[in-house]
Amino acid sequence: MIPKVAGWKKDRVSELTEIFSSEGVVAVVDVSGVPASNMIDMRNTLRERMSITMAKKSLMRIAWSNAGRPESEIDALLDGAHIPCVVHSESMNAFEVFGELEKTRQGRPAKAGETFPEDVTVPGGPTEFGPGPIVGEFNAVGIPAKIDKGKVAIQKDTTFQQGDEISADLGIMLAKLGINPIEIGLILTGAIEGDHFFHSSDLDLDTDGLRNDIVSATSGAFNLACNVRWFSSTTTPTLISKASSEALSVALEAGIVNEATASAILSRAQARMMSLAGQLDSSALDEELQAALGAASQSAEVAPSEATDSGDAEEAEADEEEEEEDAGFGGLGDLFG
Repeated sequence: MIPKVAGWKKDRVSELTEIFSSEGVVAVVDVSGVPASNMIDMRNTLRERMSITMAKKSLMRIAWSNAGRPESEIDALLDGAHIPCVVHSESMNAFEVFGELEKTRQGRPAKAGETFPEDVTVPGGPTEFGPGPIVGEFNAVGIPAKIDKGKVAIQKDTTFQQGDEISADLGIMLAKLGINPIEIGLILTGAIEGDHFFHSSDLDLDTDGLRNDIVSATSGAFNLACNVRWFSSTTTPTLISKASSEALSVALEAGIVNEATASAILSRAQARMMSLAGQLDSSALDEELQAALGAASQSAEVAPSEATDSGDAEEAEADEEEEEEDAGFGGLGDLFG
């Protein structure tokens, strides 16, 4: 007698077969340890970008075979998934799917009999707890504590090793310290996009580090191109600006008078003339020059910090231009001032 297959199983296999035959990314995530309430929240958060379908491994294998896919692929996807779920997305690539699933990771308090998934260190130092029986409770689970200045203080850093079993009391004390060592979430074990299979480690990219490396390499290339006078659409504005600054500096030093230098040269000459006049006896000066010197003297008394005459200012500006000429290029910063 052929056993009767439950109708819901046929429906689930049909649903999975359709998913496995569709375009886009197909992935498997492990949801073991995720409470039902957390799972509902995670699914609601991701609903618009991907579908999440729960099923037994046996039904997944049947649907995978019905979709005409190699058995080795489903074996790789299910490897490491204790309670698997199928994730499918047509709007994101495998890296984007991984990034969204990583956001669901969160910690929860440990339960009796669970083990530390990685080393956990309880840092030494004062806590928020006042004196009381809690001191003995900490010591009982291997966390040395004492009363210090009216507060419970952990005497030293205490590390629990990966794989160590967690007792009920230890789980409670860790939770009181705000340490939730058990990580839950939609943990991706593998994904397939087109003909490419990705392990979760393949998708875990350091995007910030990559971005910084690109910026650094671009800055170095720009700096090198400017220093070897390599003209391009990127370097030409900076090279022309530097050449213009150098040409102006040379023209001022050579006393070449044109539209660009005339005002600076005249200002410098006037400043030097006023400086020389200030060293002469007043009887040698006409009334206009005496009045100009008097106005300059009054201005110096009102604002001593601004006593530098315009000629000195122009000389300082010229010196700054010479310093800028020797400074070279500062990388990408030259592009944006």
